[in-house]
Amino acid sequence: MISTYLVPGLRTPFVKARTHFQDQSSLDLSIPVVQAMVQRANPDCVIWGQVIPSPTVSNLGRELLLDAGLNPNIPGFTSILACSTSMLATIQAAQMLGRGGLHLALVGGVETMSHVPIALKPAKAQELSNIFMTDPSAAQQAFDSLEISAFDLPVRGWANRISGRSMGDHTEDTAKYFEVSRERQDEVACRSHKNAIAAQNSGFFDDLLVPFADVKADTIPRADSTMDALAKLKPVFDRSEDGTLTAANSSPLTDGAAGLWVADAQGLERMDLKPEIEIIDWQISAMDYREEGILMAPARAIPILLHRNDLSFSDIDLWEIHEAFAAQVLANIRAISDPKYRRNSTGIERDFGEFPMDRLNPNGGSLALGHPFGATGARILSQASKQLASMQKGNHAVVSICADGGQGSVMLLRRV
Repeated sequence: MISTYLVPGLRTPFVKARTHFQDQSSLDLSIPVVQAMVQRANPDCVIWGQVIPSPTVSNLGRELLLDAGLNPNIPGFTSILACSTSMLATIQAAQMLGRGGLHLALVGGVETMSHVPIALKPAKAQELSNIFMTDPSAAQQAFDSLEISAFDLPVRGWANRISGRSMGDHTEDTAKYFEVSRERQDEVACRSHKNAIAAQNSGFFDDLLVPFADVKADTIPRADSTMDALAKLKPVFDRSEDGTLTAANSSPLTDGAAGLWVADAQGLERMDLKPEIEIIDWQISAMDYREEGILMAPARAIPILLHRNDLSFSDIDLWEIHEAFAAQVLANIRAISDPKYRRNSTGIERDFGEFPMDRLNPNGGSLALGHPFGATGARILSQASKQLASMQKGNHAVVSICADGGQGSVMLLRRV
């Protein structure tokens, strides 16, 4: 088996959608990240992802590679798995390395949530297409006369197609199912901001960022986040007295791009690096989300991954769990800590011990840093790799990312 390793990459600062980067395309955001990364080494392939793609870009990975000025003989392609997109790209790269002459991959992703593709409803699009084929001027007149009802507008905020409900709607179900209180959610949000601000002040992010559009640092972390301030916010999904998800304990709509290196031993030699962060294993899991909520698949993946590698919770020195919502983080931790839940969902009887909350997201998570869907996996894996590299040899990290559709991916890393 070929050993594969991670090397922290670079990313733009993350900013709230419709602010600093609102005039930038997905390629605009991605190009400076890739160009800065290849100053260190030229990759053998590029894998890049985006969850809400531009209708004018058919293969983001390849078009990014060419627009960034890389050698056109380098292959590039696009990967997608909702919020796990750039973690999936990492897994795909790890599987490819050591074969086909590939030893070093540049992976990552982007999301410009300021830009929402607006489409025509299928019947109207077909009607206009048929007219255009025979009479372009008539098609223009027909387009000019379109009413608002002809368009597919994202009125549900990136809702799941099958359920028709947003991630927040589903996570309200999760909060109720697992009895996750509003207070506990706000505690996770406060801690995320506190840790992110501390990391900013210590310079932790400095060598992970590429300034872009006059923005040099993440703009979302708030030093003034307090329990009292968060308690005053109203729910944004379930607006009844039963709602618990607010703008503060839910990750914000975010613009940003992030990259990561995946290498085998030969690839590391080209970067003049020794192995530090080894990919030990990963697990992609899926579930029926109609009862528990749509972001609970990591509660299957984590026990399976740990059991396969004969590890307990205490054996993991760093936990990086994507904070789509504070409720989802807490529900997944509660589920993996429950012997009955583990047995019913995975068939695993093993006792993993008590979950170490003090090892969770020490430099802040998506609630504080933001969540550009396609970029989140690369951001978390780079962050986890840098943190783990500062720890003792033999230490382990688990990186967990939930994804739309009742799916999730988890990766086990080791400091070597």
